[in-house]
Amino acid sequence: MNIAAAISSGAEILGRADIAEFRREASSLLAFVLQKDAAFLIAHPDFELTEEQASVFENAIRRRATHEPFQYITGKQEFWGLDFEVTPDVLIPRPETEILVEKAISILSSIESPRFCELGVGSGCIAVSLLHSVPAAIAVVTDISPAALADAKRNAKRHTVDRRIDFRQGDLFEGITDRFDMILSNPPYVADEQIEALQPEVRDFEPRGALSGGFDGMDIIRRIVDDAPKFLKPGGSLLIEIGFDQAARVKELFEQDLWPSVDLLPDLQGIPRVAHARYTG
Repeated sequence: MNIAAAISSGAEILGRADIAEFRREASSLLAFVLQKDAAFLIAHPDFELTEEQASVFENAIRRRATHEPFQYITGKQEFWGLDFEVTPDVLIPRPETEILVEKAISILSSIESPRFCELGVGSGCIAVSLLHSVPAAIAVVTDISPAALADAKRNAKRHTVDRRIDFRQGDLFEGITDRFDMILSNPPYVADEQIEALQPEVRDFEPRGALSGGFDGMDIIRRIVDDAPKFLKPGGSLLIEIGFDQAARVKELFEQDLWPSVDLLPDLQGIPRVAHARYTG
């Protein structure tokens, strides 16, 4: 089997499985298997795959045809210009989460020796990106999932920030006694009734516990807002990624005497995506 035949065969299978952009996905999976770029595939259509390469590619196509996410098949996803290992134990990093990271970097960079806490670290893409971009920062991160913490530890080591990050297994603030300059989280925020309407890649493969935020999607967000004052320094910041329809309800959670400043940061579509609040102390 050569490159042209492999792409054609893979694209046909993915097309029948209703995978969007099936030819591009087949090409991308083949490029991953061969460890070549797209230009190589275009320039060498007659390049013959070894039996092992053909077998690995066919397996990858079969997996993608079930709507398993591309990132779980390849085991990686780029975020904030860095490559992150991702497994089915963690959510796949999304571009909109970079809005939270960008804001956090701008705040942390103005603080001498900043300390922050991330709740629900998952793959570690947020905390690792912040530590990579703000060399003076140190972090405490939590996750209820031991498997997610293991992923985050590998990513922290991959990007050489592991000596500045303290990993703790627990539910949100469980086991935390410190106070921080910043607390941030990309919590589960999908309403239970919306779970079944999600794309099969998300609904059937990404960890349900990292998606479901309860009846209205705000169970975890409420807990974070309620408890954050116990763990923030006066003047500290709370940053939370939120759902597309939650902005008004989230803003109502912040008591004005504790949180005089609450901003909602939009994504590229203009949808409020991140809530940023300042704590008076």
